[in-house]
Amino acid sequence: MERIYVDHCATTPVDAEVMGEMMRFFGNYYGNPASGHTFGREAKQAIEVARLRVAELIGASPQEIIFTSGGTEADNLAILGVAQAAPKEKRHLVISAVEHPAVMNACRFLERFDYRVTLVPVDKDGVIDLKYLEEVLSEDTCLVSIIHGQNETGVVNPLRSVCILAHTRGIPVHTDAVQSVGKIPFDVQDTPVDLLSIAAHKIYGPKGAGALYVRAGTPLLPITFGGGQELGLRNGTENVPGIVGLGSACRKAKRDLAQFIQRTTRLRILLEEGIMNAFPQAIINGQSASRLPHVSSVSFPGISGHKLMQEMDRAGIAISAGAACHTGEERPSYVLKAMGMPDEYALGTVRFSFGWMNEETDVTRILEALGRVVKKSLDK
Repeated sequence: MERIYVDHCATTPVDAEVMGEMMRFFGNYYGNPASGHTFGREAKQAIEVARLRVAELIGASPQEIIFTSGGTEADNLAILGVAQAAPKEKRHLVISAVEHPAVMNACRFLERFDYRVTLVPVDKDGVIDLKYLEEVLSEDTCLVSIIHGQNETGVVNPLRSVCILAHTRGIPVHTDAVQSVGKIPFDVQDTPVDLLSIAAHKIYGPKGAGALYVRAGTPLLPITFGGGQELGLRNGTENVPGIVGLGSACRKAKRDLAQFIQRTTRLRILLEEGIMNAFPQAIINGQSASRLPHVSSVSFPGISGHKLMQEMDRAGIAISAGAACHTGEERPSYVLKAMGMPDEYALGTVRFSFGWMNEETDVTRILEALGRVVKKSLDK
């Protein structure tokens, strides 16, 4: 039986077109970009082509793109780099209560050094409270960081409004756009964030490559030190094949964006209609909010999401559980708790995230397997 992969928020396969471009830089074009000879210049040129492709995806200038090892490093560089670059009296950061751990834990680290962090609450659909955000901004706020497409629920936050509120007070805005860039349109001129994080492996590129967009003039200090690569903001010899892969993935994402949205939206709607017809007690999380086209977070009351994920895997279908499992004990996701979800539902949450390889026949198989697995779980 052919397995079905519906966990594209976790990672995507490397596209064949992307892989083809990358492979040349593992073999024939292996130079160090810092070297002045032909080998080095070839690698350096490839990096600059990739930089342009990343910039074009989000409407930025190539000089505003800093390559990193992925979304986590990009988030860390944004949070720690802006905090360190800010005047000493500005030691307050504002983030949402549903940030990715890369942002959340970077801020927790700063609290050890007398920085103050405020969490902006979200409503039942997972959308940030803009009024609360406006009220907590203060003279000592050095950064606002609000996730764009939430990784567990797919809910999209109103970043343009966030930028208006923060920029009125001269506060820079960062967004973790790892799940949204390449999946929905994003232009940094239209939504004027100052920093934005990208990861290649979410858009059919390789793991271990990412980028941070830094708007020209945004104060930022490095968090690594070395030979001055990437304008001195991300030191270390560049991962040339990975960067080439990121650039290629961005070019493909830009070219095929409308088709991706149309294709995955159709699959998501079919899945959710099938689930609600079969399980009217289930909840589609964030259903009333703007959502990423390919993501569906569903809560089944009275069922273990972790066990549901395991049973679906045995049925040949890869999905993600919404609850963390530590030493045999399941804990509700802090994202779902922030949305006010009761434990009964939060613990029974799973995420489906579609990609290019999925077909309508996959949805049929998913619904059939869910019918068997959920019934089995409820009968126990």
